[in-house]
Amino acid sequence: MAVRVTKEDQVSLNGKFYKLAQAVSPALINQYAPKVVTGGDTTSDSQQRRSSLRWSDHRGGIGKDRITDLEISRGHHLDRSWYSNAWIRHSGHLTLPPLATTTAASGVSGVVQVGAIAEVNNTIFASFGTSLREYSYSADTWTERHTLPSTANMAITFRLAGTVYIAFATSGTGGGYSYAAEGDTTSWTNDVKDAEYLAFWDDRLWGIDATGQLWFATAIGTETNDARLPTEDNNVTGLHVERDSGGEPILYASTKTGLWAHDAANARFVKTELDTPFHNDAGLLTKRWRGKTYFPAGLSIYEYAPGPTATISTMGPDRDDGLPSERKGTIVGIDASHNHLFALVDSTSAAAEEFDMFVDGGIADPEIMETAVGVSGILGWDGNGWGVIWESGSSEEAITSSLVSYAYSGYRFWWGQNRRVHYITLPVDIINPNETSDFEYAASATHDFPWLMVGQETNGLVLRLRVEVANASSNETVQAQYALDFDDSSFTTLGSITSDGITTYEFPDSTTPTGTAFRAIRIRLNLARGSDVENSPDVIAVNLEWRKKLPAQYGWSVMLDLTETYSGRSPQQQRADIVTAMESNTLVEFTYRDDTGNDRNFYVDIVNMSGAEFTGHNETGKVALQLAEV
Repeated sequence: MAVRVTKEDQVSLNGKFYKLAQAVSPALINQYAPKVVTGGDTTSDSQQRRSSLRWSDHRGGIGKDRITDLEISRGHHLDRSWYSNAWIRHSGHLTLPPLATTTAASGVSGVVQVGAIAEVNNTIFASFGTSLREYSYSADTWTERHTLPSTANMAITFRLAGTVYIAFATSGTGGGYSYAAEGDTTSWTNDVKDAEYLAFWDDRLWGIDATGQLWFATAIGTETNDARLPTEDNNVTGLHVERDSGGEPILYASTKTGLWAHDAANARFVKTELDTPFHNDAGLLTKRWRGKTYFPAGLSIYEYAPGPTATISTMGPDRDDGLPSERKGTIVGIDASHNHLFALVDSTSAAAEEFDMFVDGGIADPEIMETAVGVSGILGWDGNGWGVIWESGSSEEAITSSLVSYAYSGYRFWWGQNRRVHYITLPVDIINPNETSDFEYAASATHDFPWLMVGQETNGLVLRLRVEVANASSNETVQAQYALDFDDSSFTTLGSITSDGITTYEFPDSTTPTGTAFRAIRIRLNLARGSDVENSPDVIAVNLEWRKKLPAQYGWSVMLDLTETYSGRSPQQQRADIVTAMESNTLVEFTYRDDTGNDRNFYVDIVNMSGAEFTGHNETGKVALQLAEV
């Protein structure tokens, strides 16, 4: 039963009563140490009473869901975001992403996806099911040029024996490949030599079929069998050229169990160090970029650097916290430009797993595709982080294939999705938004910062948000929102920015800026433009300010009067009781109130003792104690 104190000059410590020599002095003791700046100038976070975080560089990429104030204090993850389909590639800039253009419908009836895309003679060709069509950029029309024997996995353009050809590899036994010469793309030949994938190396066209049989042709239409993969049928997922350990270009075959190197001298395949567990989507259209091979497996990507000592690392969009659940999927292809390695993420993969829709190397079954919808997208890796280049609507069909091309005298990225071919204009160099006037932007974008979490025992109070914006207007706007305590389903809007400069939002509002308590807070920015596609709002920086406060804990200074017998105990006995309390390994109860609710009965440590006492047999005196909650 808790002790109560009814006398005005009395305290209770460890169940024993003592007479006070002076009033009890309480104090708040649970406080942060003052911030100290050494070896440099102060920063925005040097303020003693509040903490702050400035976001102005987002190049670390997406995929970081949560950060802590401790990580911030160490300078970690300040350039990361959770998810963003805004353009995050330039420090000090956050703008709308590139504008995507959707070409005309193919004209093919039924549920027919884009199979493969290629370019020859400054013209784009794409397969829609078995219909091979040519695109007119000026008229925005597709014209049928050939009927393929089967759907196409991929396409390639190459020069063989002095003639430039375009060829589409068609899936399934008996599919073969179809080709045409650059000068006559109205005349196509169906070659019956099975070819799931094609590559060009050593002045020869190479193909590989579903059984892993590799072949080559030094003259178009005349093939010779070469090595065969020592794997099961339907295991191969790509064919490309990369350097071997000695620096010489050779062929590599990607499979559902890893990467195989072609030993041309001995007509065999040799397993590389990139030896992976089985994954049904592993290696789909593996790509070489900046001297390394990028091998996908689901949402992972292995970076493989061949050499005398090969290196392997993982750097896919599943790193750290990955992608939001509605955007998770499977990488169905990889492509490359000057500035980015592109990953085509098909988020209809949940339906794919249920219906086994990926057949013969990863191309979706058109009949099943009719019911498979989701958010698919193109992610870009610039060597530092992943960003979103483009994403589909929430209920659209899969993304299937892509091509980087300079067709129609423009550097563009083309891809097939939702039965249509789309493209965006690509920069050849690094574009500064301040230094270009002809970049075309998408209509809107959303940027989600990571959840900011305060320390485990700390109460957070968000005070204000400052957003610095350029190129804003009544049409080019930035909307600021926030969510609390890991509830991504409920965002509160702070306001919409329509003018340049710094806009400050107080929490919860400017009328009563008392702050808003939080355990975790997420800031979201929604960017939008008007009808002018060459205008975009530009977020320069975002500053979030908050106060960290530890839970209240108290200490007391107590002066005890031991000059007389008190509560039936002599000064000597009182001193002995104090020593017992002080040496206790557990907390001791302390109170000086008659509180019926026992709310002011505290459990404390005795952290210090001092005072004055006489000698010999005289044990009277005064004892000063420092008590503290822990």
